[in-house]
Amino acid sequence: MRQGALLVPLVLLVLPPAAQAHLVTSGLGPFYDGALHLLLSPDELLGLLALALLAGLRGTAAARAALIALPIAWLVGGTIGLTLQATPDLAWVSVASFMLVGMLVVVDARLAPVVVAALAGVYGGLHGLLSGSTLATLDAGVPSLLGIVLAALLLVLLASAALVPLQAFWTRIAIRVAGSWVVAVGLLMLGWLAQSAA
Repeated sequence: MRQGALLVPLVLLVLPPAAQAHLVTSGLGPFYDGALHLLLSPDELLGLLALALLAGLRGTAAARAALIALPIAWLVGGTIGLTLQATPDLAWVSVASFMLVGMLVVVDARLAPVVVAALAGVYGGLHGLLSGSTLATLDAGVPSLLGIVLAALLLVLLASAALVPLQAFWTRIAIRVAGSWVVAVGLLMLGWLAQSAA
């Protein structure tokens, strides 16, 4: 009798729960599911980190310009993506986009605020398009997209605001080293994409 009573919990432990590939459902609603999707997407998250590093290095004006361009472009790209029937296969472009921004951090490129805003806009538009098309295939809508956009805005806002006041030489070197790690992860991701394509 005791062995039979232990068998039921053991069987329940080895049964796998349902798995979902793209949009994580938290049970809190589509807005929070969208925000959680962004936090669990390494290519989008690394790009946002690289943008925040770049904006923080370039100062207050660049950070403010990026904070205006990023969510607007992400929302426009996401709205276009919601109308697509299939998700475009732009994995290479996605990885290359955050690697490019990471390289600009590494070399401490002296960019005008308008150029930083343009980079944030292009990045936001591309990843908004990818996010929107993924949401469309999952029958998720505008609330999930708004969750992604707000989470992206808050991540870049908080990270760049923490970095702008850091002007000591060693802190700027540390930021550039963080940019090099973004590029290194991008190289690993490109290797995985090449391996899976072969």
